[in-house]
Amino acid sequence: MSRIAFVNGRYLPHRDASVHVEDRGYQFADGVYEVCEVARGHIMDLRRHLDRLDRSLRELQMSWPTERRALQLIVQEVVRRNRVHNGLVYLQVTRGVARRDHVFPPPDTKSSLVVTARRNNPTAAQTNSEKGISVITVRENRWERVDIKTVGLLPNVMARQAARLAGAAEAWFVDDDGHVKEGAATNAWIVTAEGTLVTRPAEFGILRGITRAVVMEVAKRQGLKVEERSFSVDEAKRAREAFITAATTVVMPVIAIDGTPVANGHPGSTALALREGFFDEAEKTFA
Repeated sequence: MSRIAFVNGRYLPHRDASVHVEDRGYQFADGVYEVCEVARGHIMDLRRHLDRLDRSLRELQMSWPTERRALQLIVQEVVRRNRVHNGLVYLQVTRGVARRDHVFPPPDTKSSLVVTARRNNPTAAQTNSEKGISVITVRENRWERVDIKTVGLLPNVMARQAARLAGAAEAWFVDDDGHVKEGAATNAWIVTAEGTLVTRPAEFGILRGITRAVVMEVAKRQGLKVEERSFSVDEAKRAREAFITAATTVVMPVIAIDGTPVANGHPGSTALALREGFFDEAEKTFA
């Protein structure tokens, strides 16, 4: 079955889906995006993702491409047409098509909208969580407004490639003080010797992850303490556990940082329990 994409009002075969050469997302990375997990036939936390999309659009003075309820229906339809039971749905909004100029285009320029979906293998993800992943650290070199989920991801791309070449699955950005900020596509967490979950505050300097927020609710339900504070790379290497969170990974144990094993070098029970509890806590929209 051919994949289907939604592009500016039309459902198209994925191979034929395209945007204009002067779309500002292509020329300036002048756009934002969201990625939702699809699990067991449900879109996870769609309301929260659309809330964050609304914030990103407002921060960049960008218009919604359609009414919010209509966008929700489009997302559901793309998932349905692609018969995605487990996978991801991606939506991107840009400032639209206009003559190339750094300043904003005329106010009546319509925002562009692209929605795609693809399947993945939940068994593979579960296997990865049982084995754990390695991360490397890289120097923070992104713009300050990483709290906005923009498509300007070149530093993230370079960090992920560095991780791949090092045989790792993720890269953690580290600030000038030696403290972990977040991953190239994930939020970073550790578990202290006392069993406290620690993740950097999301008011500024990192993306407020949707999965991050849900994991906090899962932790509360499981009776775990959460501290929002920075932690150093050295503290992370000495931690009882480390893990990452994102829609693409849910909760994924980290077993090594820059080649140094975390604890015994195996996935920790806290991360695995949080992963197990995620589906029940997340909001589910039937696809």
